[in-house]
Amino acid sequence: MMETNILVIEDSEPVRREIIQILRNYSLASYYHEAGDGIEALTILREIKMDLIICDVVMPRLDGFRFLSMARSRDELRNIPIIFLTSRDDRDSKLQGLEQGASDYITKPFDPAEMVARVRIHLQIRQLQEELRLANERLMLVSHTDHLTGLYNRRYLMDVLERELSRVQRSGSHLSLLILDIDHFKDINDHYGHQGGDMVLAEAASVFRNELRVYDTAARYGGDEFVAVIPGASQSEAEAVAERIRDSVEK
Repeated sequence: MMETNILVIEDSEPVRREIIQILRNYSLASYYHEAGDGIEALTILREIKMDLIICDVVMPRLDGFRFLSMARSRDELRNIPIIFLTSRDDRDSKLQGLEQGASDYITKPFDPAEMVARVRIHLQIRQLQEELRLANERLMLVSHTDHLTGLYNRRYLMDVLERELSRVQRSGSHLSLLILDIDHFKDINDHYGHQGGDMVLAEAASVFRNELRVYDTAARYGGDEFVAVIPGASQSEAEAVAERIRDSVEK
């Protein structure tokens, strides 16, 4: 089970403690954090990734509306559910919060059962969104990866080359491209079969990964052909990398 963090932003310490105790009674999170206003909350959010925030509207220094506006303007905070907590029961305040990006609204004095229900549903939505994000990342990785070698595939290579060429045109920096193939690979397939050839391709790919930097790109272009994109490398530097790869393969 994933660890979950809830942040309660409320200028009244007794109210903060009451909210946290209610949520703790229902084991809704792994960890509970508290802040007295929006400024203190932003400091905490720089250090800890939250799964849900309960935020009072009327607070000193930085109130709920201004905190919400700042949170929604930051990529790392934009998708965190924020439930507003306020004694204001007027329609305009609720609409303002929802229009600015609040996920929900609870009016004080609050009903503990209602609070628990609202927090639980938003945590469930948050978990489903995170699972969807991870699934999309895995799908994207699979679509960019050559299944045999684990290197990037030709389609992803084309995307990288397009980005790198644009960067070089803007900055005037170096960009080197290595095209590598395995000598006598047809003979290997004929003598050892395609399974043996696949093992050679996978081992060669492992060598390429080990010899290249983390920000270089190694891809299988097709058959026994591989391409390495090396940003910032001059011709002589690229030749040195190619020699190093050749020496490692020979070993």
